[in-house]
Amino acid sequence: MSLLNDAAGVESSRVLSRFRNDVYACLKARADALFELADALLCEPGPVRSPVDLSLSPEYRRGHGALYGGLSHGRTDVEQLFLRPAVSVL
Repeated sequence: MSLLNDAAGVESSRVLSRFRNDVYACLKARADALFELADALLCEPGPVRSPVDLSLSPEYRRGHGALYGGLSHGRTDVEQLFLRPAVSVL
């Protein structure tokens, strides 16, 4: 692997980490449960038929009670989410 490839990998990781931190900052209540739910949803290989399916995903490390608590009582600052600058990887 060349140094250029190494630098691109580091930069990509940095951009992804910043994006994840920005998204997490938009979650105002039950942030951990909602963030893990988003991870589980994005990593699921096929269609998701119910939230319970996501609670069984390895990316969702909490129980199904936390999942329903996040869905029922979680809050997202939607305005803040949409005001985030678009991430450019080019």
